[in-house]
Amino acid sequence: MKLRYLSVIAVAVMLAACSTKKTETGGGATPAASPPPAAAPAAPRGPAPDSIEYFNTVVGNMVSFDFDKYDLSASAQAILKGQAAWLNQYPTRTLTVEGHCDERGTREYNLGLGDRRSNSVKQFLIAQGVNAGRVKTISYGKERPLCVSSDEACWSKNRRGSSVVQ
Repeated sequence: MKLRYLSVIAVAVMLAACSTKKTETGGGATPAASPPPAAAPAAPRGPAPDSIEYFNTVVGNMVSFDFDKYDLSASAQAILKGQAAWLNQYPTRTLTVEGHCDERGTREYNLGLGDRRSNSVKQFLIAQGVNAGRVKTISYGKERPLCVSSDEACWSKNRRGSSVVQ
């Protein structure tokens, strides 16, 4: 019987020796916490990088033009550099550049201006290394406005080059 008690006590002593004891530190400081276990990587969020949705929302699918102009501003060039990089990364994608104008001017004049706008976008993309055969252009002139109010804020939204990925 004494042997059983001694065995139980010996096991209890060995288990107590294996446990860790918290130590108090002076001055109210708490001991450093151990780092949390590594979390499993989160699933990626948002559209896939090769998707049309990614192109439209992340890269940007539209550039703006000044009144009666078709030259590219610095901000338009920055967007188009991103478009060119994306197109060069995904060589199976093609693009149609749509030229748009505001409501002022005749139908014929705006179709011509829209054509010059879409071609300036195309030429910039080609200069950035995009194959010319992958980029088509079309002019809608003033026929497809984003905004229909007759004020400068609305007109500026309609003066654009829209890149549509296929």
